Amino acid sequence: DEDAPMTATNESRLIQFLKDELNIASQEMAIALKHPSHKTNLPTILWQYGIITSSQLDQVFNWLENNAVAELG
Repeated sequence: DEDAPMTATNESRLIQFLKDELNIASQEMAIALKHPSHKTNLPTILWQYGIITSSQLDQVFNWLENNAVAELG
């Protein structure tokens, strides 16, 4: 289910990726994590708030796709 919440492990790995690869500041991340739907839509929230660009959003979706498949398989 694409709208299923991420596991805590996946979420922490995603947050680490966002901080390390896209240089998202902790303060910006904290704002996005306060959003009620951050468990299912964190990348989109970051994009809507202008924290990441649309090309960075594509990078995040690619990362999610590659890492979700790796974990499930």
